[in-house]
Amino acid sequence: MGRDRTEFSDFYKASWDPCLRAVTATLVDPRLAEDLVAEAFARAWVSWREVGAHPAPRAWVVRTALNTGVSWWRRRRHEVALPSQEHGHESVSATEQGDGLDAALLNAVRRLPAREREVVALRVFLDLDTETTAKHLGIAAGTVRAHLSRAMSALRQEVAPALAMEVSQCTTTT
Repeated sequence: MGRDRTEFSDFYKASWDPCLRAVTATLVDPRLAEDLVAEAFARAWVSWREVGAHPAPRAWVVRTALNTGVSWWRRRRHEVALPSQEHGHESVSATEQGDGLDAALLNAVRRLPAREREVVALRVFLDLDTETTAKHLGIAAGTVRAHLSRAMSALRQEVAPALAMEVSQCTTTT
């Protein structure tokens, strides 16, 4: 039990931020993402022997968090009116975005279709390979590559002009 506790503690410390970033990038609500990641880590602790032996325990946590969110939504979808994807979510402030994530980039990721957000979260934020991402999402590796390509193209089109504008403003003021 002591070794399991130490292993899990080390895993938790090293994995909380990357897992939270991945889930936050996939969901619209950063507070919900934090709750779901906390729940996923609690479940990981309960099943640590299996999760610790998993080939990609961070992906397990992210997938569990996202699945928990889907389950939560299904249970409550008749009780709560959910805002639409296009009209209901607001921009993320710098304090809500999580450490290390640019607010413009995070908002751009959130505007991606759901599957593209999931692929970006697993491939980019968790740095999983294509095969592992495909396995966790239950899709073909080629589909992962296609989603990632479309997502990166969309992100470049949306974020690059804003970044160029920021650079331009910095160079004109100095």
